[in-house]
Amino acid sequence: MDQVVQYLKSASAGDWMAGIGIGFLAWFVVRYGLLGFFTVDQNERAVVTSFGRAQRLTGATTVFTPEGTQMSDSEKERYVWPQVRVVQPGGPYFRWPWQRVHKISIATRTVNMAWDPDEPNANKAGTQIDAVTKDHLNVGLRGQVRFRVSEQNLYAYLFGVKHPPSHVMGFFVSILRERIANFEAPASKIPILPTDTPVQATGLADSIGVSINDLRKNLRNLNDVMDKECASSVARYGVHFDASLITEIDPPEEVESALAAINTAHNQVSSDISLASASADQRIVQSRRAVEIETLRAQAEVEPLRALSGQLKALEKQGPGALESYVRNVKLGLFSKADRVFLENGGRQ
Repeated sequence: MDQVVQYLKSASAGDWMAGIGIGFLAWFVVRYGLLGFFTVDQNERAVVTSFGRAQRLTGATTVFTPEGTQMSDSEKERYVWPQVRVVQPGGPYFRWPWQRVHKISIATRTVNMAWDPDEPNANKAGTQIDAVTKDHLNVGLRGQVRFRVSEQNLYAYLFGVKHPPSHVMGFFVSILRERIANFEAPASKIPILPTDTPVQATGLADSIGVSINDLRKNLRNLNDVMDKECASSVARYGVHFDASLITEIDPPEEVESALAAINTAHNQVSSDISLASASADQRIVQSRRAVEIETLRAQAEVEPLRALSGQLKALEKQGPGALESYVRNVKLGLFSKADRVFLENGGRQ
């Protein structure tokens, strides 16, 4: 230790400068030479920036991509993101000291739809989203969302928004609440009643008007609507929603019992309508069969008369006496079968 102290005291300023230079050179070689190489995993993509600017593809924007066709005209004016050069999996790649590598995982991620990246305790600890239906019921929604970062629009995800997970989940939740507030059941799902039957008299009006019933019966349709509404998120924020699956819709506790009673009444009325329709259809079928049977009977009685008429016409064409002979022979046959014969006296007293 004493020898080192003596050496440092005896070292000149030139030796100090040389030592600093050699140390800086060694650090530079290690930092930007050996450590300047990087690799990209299979589930990752990378974007390299030079002095903070990404390497862009000349003249290419997201508006002209297939994802951009999902946006409206107003959205195309706001979300014009440039296309950047994407580093594919592999390596090693080299970067200069003034360059920075931004790696992004493109693996599909599954989260609870109530997940809030900024506040874990929000939405009942990330388990349920509250939404208001068209008839002012505050319902709870449970489900999952699958999404992934789009390779075709990494610029929007990396540089377009400050905190992409928070922004994307907020975008999804806002669309979901808007859909819940305006959702209406497809016309095919509503029972068809006769035009002369008032809806109020059947008891179906209240049941059909309860939106939570429509939502529960049309969860698949609601999920499909959400997928279509979120299709523009790729061009907006560089995130593709693979699927949204709403699994549960819970009504408020104070109306749950009343809603159960309405559903029970609705099911009973629907059952009665179905039974009445089946009975009416059965009677209609029976009436049709009765008409067909009577028609066949009438045809069976008419056909011999038609055949006889044709025979008589044919006999008349044979000659003037053929028809009289046929009539005489028929009378003789009838006389042989009759027990009594009554003859007209020709008007004599």
